[in-house]
Amino acid sequence: MVGLVSSAKFDQLFQPSWAMDHFIHEGELLKLKLDNYSGAGFASKSKYMFGKVTIQIKLVEGDSAGTVTAFYMSSDGPNRNEFDFEFLGNTTGEPYLVQTNVYVNGVGNREQRMNLWFDPTMDFHSYSILWNQRKVMFLVDETPIRVHRNMENKGIPFPKDQAMGVYSSIWNADDWATQGGRVKTDWTHAPFIATYKGFEIDACDSPVSMTISDTAKKCSSGGGGERKYWWDEPTMSELSLHQSHQLLWVRANHMVYDYCTDTARFPVKPVECEHHRH
Repeated sequence: MVGLVSSAKFDQLFQPSWAMDHFIHEGELLKLKLDNYSGAGFASKSKYMFGKVTIQIKLVEGDSAGTVTAFYMSSDGPNRNEFDFEFLGNTTGEPYLVQTNVYVNGVGNREQRMNLWFDPTMDFHSYSILWNQRKVMFLVDETPIRVHRNMENKGIPFPKDQAMGVYSSIWNADDWATQGGRVKTDWTHAPFIATYKGFEIDACDSPVSMTISDTAKKCSSGGGGERKYWWDEPTMSELSLHQSHQLLWVRANHMVYDYCTDTARFPVKPVECEHHRH
């Protein structure tokens, strides 16, 4: 039941990737700042193949329209795999929307949007991505809000052969982020600040020097038989009954957009939507 457990300070796991002058360190807290000069972003020092990553975030307070705070995993290159949380700011008093997306071999267009059952600007909440051979699961405070299952048996590609980095950033996206771009960023409210703590990566690290096949061997529980990762346990391949109920509740009460039901964009339903049970 091993995993690479890293629950650590920011600088043990991550490094700034751009706009270092827009980082503010206050004890255990890290703040990323967006103003009309720049946003900011950071990246993990390692890449990983399977596991769970979690960050606690307190999102931009007040009028955050036009801003996006993102937390995601991604591999490199045009055929990348990517799992996204994007928090879409809004005018004061309107709910934040959380958009999730899954890219496989460079192809995305799998957006789901939902509001949350709490105000994410008032306190820290944990946002997690769990990735194993069977599924990609997005969790908010350990409640699953989305599951993307491995359906290779239906001929649908699944992201399992590229190591991924962990990233977060804040930037101005007022061309699309709030009400489809109708509400623009009000720079008189700048700087917009997202606050982070509780950086946890419990995953199989993949050294840059390692080939894909060696990484796959290292990060698979079948690799030599001596290694058993907790995320490959049989109980992790499906949702528990409680998690299934939670996911159904979230979808029924908080989902506001699902690409699977967008017949304007997809006159022919995307093939994985035909097979998803939720």
